[in-house]
Amino acid sequence: MFTDRNAVRQRTRSFDVFSLNDNELEGDLPSLSEILYLRRGLAQPGGKLPLFDLDGQNVDVTVVRRCVERGWAEPWFNNPLKPDWLVCKLTEAGRRAATAP
Repeated sequence: MFTDRNAVRQRTRSFDVFSLNDNELEGDLPSLSEILYLRRGLAQPGGKLPLFDLDGQNVDVTVVRRCVERGWAEPWFNNPLKPDWLVCKLTEAGRRAATAP
């Protein structure tokens, strides 16, 4: 290896200053399935989140419940015809999580 050991050591020490991250979503980042679910609500009136995925299948209940538990979605109303369906809408935190880079 043709590298200067002192230069490499200096470079690694300089990263110590940047080791902390002040990102408000750190440790509570949405999974890919949660991001896809949340992003579908961005274009809907009132931020309504879908009951079905793009293939016409029910959205996984665990994805919906995790989004509600983390404050990214909130129950909107009860469906009298299908009381077991959880109809939700985006919260402001959900909008930030869905649009985060």
